[in-house]
Amino acid sequence: MSTSDTQHHNPALDPDTDTPDNPNHEFAEFGAGCFWGVELAFQRVPGVVKTEVGYTQGHTHDPNYKLVCSGTTNHVEVVRVQFDPNVSPYTTLLDLFWSRHNPTTPNRQGNDVGAQYRSGIYYYNETQARLAQESKDAKQLELKDKIVTEILPAKRFYRAEEYHQQYLEKGGGQGLKQSAAKGCNDPIRCYG
Repeated sequence: MSTSDTQHHNPALDPDTDTPDNPNHEFAEFGAGCFWGVELAFQRVPGVVKTEVGYTQGHTHDPNYKLVCSGTTNHVEVVRVQFDPNVSPYTTLLDLFWSRHNPTTPNRQGNDVGAQYRSGIYYYNETQARLAQESKDAKQLELKDKIVTEILPAKRFYRAEEYHQQYLEKGGGQGLKQSAAKGCNDPIRCYG
């Protein structure tokens, strides 16, 4: 990195200033391994009105999937959830987050290895930050291994390429569509 690069503002490190479509809704953002299966799990939650997968917490402006997978940008694959807190409280989303992955494996989920698969909760306000920390503390009491989940303010969200959006609902790699119906509890096949 040249000296001039360090003097320029890095938009990738800005807070996420997007706002939900409905002013009564909130954003929540989670990294829990490959974003496809995580997104489908959140799509099924009553009160979740929209999900998007993307990249955040890295230092490269406007990254793409190939760049993120190269391991050079420090981005994490996340699902950003728009939800109605009157229907689905943030704590419900946190419970699903903890149930969907192993929060004790640094930079890996199963066979997926790399910083982009790290466990993270990226909060949009101080209430979310407090609830995230409380849920982490409670989860730690259930596990013997140390939880490595990071809890940080949501930084700029870069929406992933269109083919990644609702990937498993659309059929995934094998063309086998999976239900995103509210309340569906069919097992999620991670790669379609």
